[in-house]
Amino acid sequence: MSTAGLPKVAGINPPIPTSAHTAAPAVEQQSHPDDRSKQGEQGGPDGPAGQPGAVQDGLASSVADLTTLHELSERLARTACVEDALREMLRAGGTLTGARRGLASAGPADQGGPATVTGLGLCPAELGALETVPLPASPGTVPAEEIHPDLCHEPGLDPRHREVAVRLGLGASYTVLLATESAGRLGSAVWFYDEPAEPGERLRHLIGLYCRHATEHLARLVELDHLRATAAGLRAQLLPTRLPRIPGVRLAVTHVAAPGGGGDWYDAMALPEGALGLSVGGVTGSGTGTVGAMGRLRAALRAYAVLEGEDPVAVLSDLELLLRLTEPARSATALYAHVDPAARRIALSGAGHCPPLVVGERRVEFVETSLSAPLGMLSCWEAPSAEFRALPGETLLLYTDGLLHRTGDATDRAVTRLHAAAAGAPRAAREDPALLTDHILRTLLPDGRGAEEGTEDLVLLAARFD
Repeated sequence: MSTAGLPKVAGINPPIPTSAHTAAPAVEQQSHPDDRSKQGEQGGPDGPAGQPGAVQDGLASSVADLTTLHELSERLARTACVEDALREMLRAGGTLTGARRGLASAGPADQGGPATVTGLGLCPAELGALETVPLPASPGTVPAEEIHPDLCHEPGLDPRHREVAVRLGLGASYTVLLATESAGRLGSAVWFYDEPAEPGERLRHLIGLYCRHATEHLARLVELDHLRATAAGLRAQLLPTRLPRIPGVRLAVTHVAAPGGGGDWYDAMALPEGALGLSVGGVTGSGTGTVGAMGRLRAALRAYAVLEGEDPVAVLSDLELLLRLTEPARSATALYAHVDPAARRIALSGAGHCPPLVVGERRVEFVETSLSAPLGMLSCWEAPSAEFRALPGETLLLYTDGLLHRTGDATDRAVTRLHAAAAGAPRAAREDPALLTDHILRTLLPDGRGAEEGTEDLVLLAARFD
């Protein structure tokens, strides 16, 4: 740690070189008083004619600042989550101030949720030590700022601040409050210097402009994260938390939700007389409204499955009528199967949905279902059902079109890849429905289960008959 001294003025280098006409002459020449008076009248370096040069330098400096601010703001606009935005903001601030370390935090303006904390040039241990020190942020102009040009020798500084500064080798800090009138107070950003230093007034003004823009961008990302968390929590309450145990059938499901909240559902329900009902489907749209509509349709389908018994066409017909009456602006796809586990007899019907796949030792084939429109697309929906009998050891796969779309291929090629992935499953995967769904996902999707960045939900429901 350096000794106490005059603080340095930190910041970026001038973006453009100083104009040649502003430089002082190398050799100072002697002049007569009369010559100096004539020079002032005619416009010398200190006369009226010298003013345009200073104005030109100021304009060039402003243009350079605006160009830098525009480039940094464009990079920030490309971030899609709060953590990435904070990291980019710290990098931009480090470029402007010349600091190589920093810490930023942002959370809901109403303080109703956890804050996201990100560091720049800090290891986890250093980041943890700095989190124990409250970031100073005095009230004032927006965004407020706090400058500590010499953390080790500044009088009146909190002992905890000085202790952490000495341990981590911090010479100075510059803190900006991330707040605007429209977004409220989101958090703080602080940059650390290795030696005593402080940013100049021009640089602080530039950082203030950038942080105002960053705060508005962060506020949108925080709100988006809040909506995603709300949709995820709502969806978790509307979908089954566990699958029923039915003698003769083993069930497994994989559900990958879209970040914006998609409308895909799955269900497995124990029906009277030992029967089993399986359904998958999806509601058009995204967001909490779509998730709510999905929950209502799934609950209604469960009721119709009990009332209509072994007729899957009647179940979907009732569901279509409900959709037209309660959600006239939406459409949905659905597939419902009535299963008799003892006889391994399956009767199913679909409304604009992907055909299921049967996977066994002797066959891997799609179930032939008739083409039909999605629910809500026609004034009266009806399509014939398909019936078949599964063999011992075979698995019935129900899935949503998000599985096909997330492959990035055309539908026909994605269907071919799905068939090939199921046909190439090893014996161990065919004997366990959970292993089979995992194998198919890892084969179809480049990142396997890590493909949460898709724009659609993904559902894969497997029922193996023993």
